[in-house]
Amino acid sequence: MAGAIAHGLVAGKITAPADIACLGGSGTSAQKLSGELGCRLASGIDDLLAGADVLVLACKPQQFKSLDPRLGELAAGKLVLSVLAGFTTERLAGFFKNARGVVAAMPNTPAQIQAGVTAWSAPETLSPADAAMVEKIFGCLGKVVRAAPAAMNKISAVSGSGPGFFFEIAAAFEAAAIAGGLTPEAAKMLVRETFIGSAKLLEKTGKSPEELRDAVTSPGGSTLAGLKVFEKNLLRATCSEVIAAAAARAEELGKM
Repeated sequence: MAGAIAHGLVAGKITAPADIACLGGSGTSAQKLSGELGCRLASGIDDLLAGADVLVLACKPQQFKSLDPRLGELAAGKLVLSVLAGFTTERLAGFFKNARGVVAAMPNTPAQIQAGVTAWSAPETLSPADAAMVEKIFGCLGKVVRAAPAAMNKISAVSGSGPGFFFEIAAAFEAAAIAGGLTPEAAKMLVRETFIGSAKLLEKTGKSPEELRDAVTSPGGSTLAGLKVFEKNLLRATCSEVIAAAAARAEELGKM
């Protein structure tokens, strides 16, 4: 996600690659990003934050406790943006005690192609200038919405994890199409174009999913036969359980 943000900032001409510094852990993601984008590979946290105005924290939630405690001190006076699932601004403020502002954000993976959606929350004390900065940074990734802190775990489940659920459904449809006799190439094209076109129709018409569903469903037709299988297998109840499980896990991650 840090890479998607960096690429978005450069693509949106918000900042130059040379003005972005990156630092990773034991992996090679920071080196890869530096090579791809031309941003500066920092030698350590002192170098990373020297002269920086905004810190984007994009490690895994489980890695938070292993961060160098000096990071909190070095972020004094800076705006801190966290994309760690489940992390509240209260917890972040406890670590970044002297930051001028802390923000909990939840982008999603379509941000990689500037088609994402990011929800963010912050204390009411966040200055208008910093709020505008948050909107500007995440706006280069797609749509942005400010949310209440209490809603962030549910948002993490719906839009943060949502692409994963969508991709699993697409994979299931492709597998079913292949099992039904279509070639993998045909299944891939038909399923993806159907899903993409349906999403565009939903967006362009402004109609509810139910209205569009009913428009394609004829009495006694094949679509109705398929929808009855969804109903029999409690699709909506299953989706509710999926969202609840993902939200609960986000809350657990925020306490690690």
